[in-house]
Amino acid sequence: MFGRDAQGSATLGGLSVDEILATARCGTPAYLYDVDAIRAGARDLVQSFGSAPHLVAYAVKANSAAPILRALFAEGCGADVVSGGELALVLEAGLPPNRIVFSGVAKRDDEIDRALSAGPAGIHAVQAESVEEIVRIGARARALGRRARISLRINPGVSVDTHAHVATGHDEAKFGIARGDVADAYAAIDAHRELELVGLSSHIGSMQTAIEPYLASAGVLFDLVRGREVGRRPLEFVDAGGGFGIDYGADCPVTPPAFVRALLEAERQAGVSHLQTVIEPGRSLVGPFGLLAATVLQAKVSRSTGRRWLMIDAGMNDLIRPALYQARHRIESAHRENGGATSSYRVVGPICESSDDFGEHQLSTDPVPSVVVIRDAGAYGFTMACNYNGRPLPAEVFIAEGRVASVAPRGDTAAWIASRLRA
Repeated sequence: MFGRDAQGSATLGGLSVDEILATARCGTPAYLYDVDAIRAGARDLVQSFGSAPHLVAYAVKANSAAPILRALFAEGCGADVVSGGELALVLEAGLPPNRIVFSGVAKRDDEIDRALSAGPAGIHAVQAESVEEIVRIGARARALGRRARISLRINPGVSVDTHAHVATGHDEAKFGIARGDVADAYAAIDAHRELELVGLSSHIGSMQTAIEPYLASAGVLFDLVRGREVGRRPLEFVDAGGGFGIDYGADCPVTPPAFVRALLEAERQAGVSHLQTVIEPGRSLVGPFGLLAATVLQAKVSRSTGRRWLMIDAGMNDLIRPALYQARHRIESAHRENGGATSSYRVVGPICESSDDFGEHQLSTDPVPSVVVIRDAGAYGFTMACNYNGRPLPAEVFIAEGRVASVAPRGDTAAWIASRLRA
């Protein structure tokens, strides 16, 4: 976890940021992760299920670094993947196929084939998000001579108070099968003997800070489960999705285990607790336990307006969330604040876009920080990074057992140049 040592220096996993960067020899920008804290959070979430059958399917899109995947899998997590690449990654990392669900609205045929061909019986479930996709999965299963385990991702028509770009459960979203189309989905499944319906799922969006919408969405699934199981083969699981919020500095009153406890009680009351409960957390398992360290290149002060900027070597190519979602991350000096004068700086990166802007932050003026840390950057940071403006991908440093356990070095500019010249 992020903290401060006795000298006031920023720490992660018990090591100062200076010590981490010096040991890793990776320069900045660099993502730093506390793997032990990630493991502890995953352990608490898994244990919150008690004896109830469950699968914590970590949303790999949040952070796909191998040391983090292996740590989560060691604590009993499975995976929610959204591409053939993510599926291949978690299989290569040693996760059994029967602990994987595959979501996404536009899966290619080869991606479906990979999911159906994994292991002796395919993955835990391919999550179908349209009637048309059900037909496609059936065709691929027939071509492969395999039986396809599928679940239906239902769009519950539940809105959540979050940014429009990460709200997925409302009626205009591209995700999921509308409740009015469920009968057609069942008919499509029944028309393909290669298909086995094993579950129902939903996901209403990311950064949820209240339990009520989550339970409302799950309630739609419970009603469908009861209706489907009348006179039919019982389903195996209900998947309530993820989207649990974290504290970016404005407080987050609900923890992931609290979501789980409320969900299990709702299942008991609805009479569906015989099913396995699947959830798909991503951000909440990794977000609070990562920092983006950046070097301050210079301050800029307008003599006429008094406006202050702090220019750092990390940009929107390294952390796009502020530009894409208007997200706000806390930014602090990596070193001890001397208790002297501070001022509001607009912290900006080197990218030639006005949107390369991390917002206003109160920082020291004497001295100006030499290194800053952008907090709560463990989710949707490196996985969304790119080479825009010809800038290399940031390094990644993994802290475990009080030491720098491994380092993924910064991207290679020469390799990027070669890739752009290959045509």
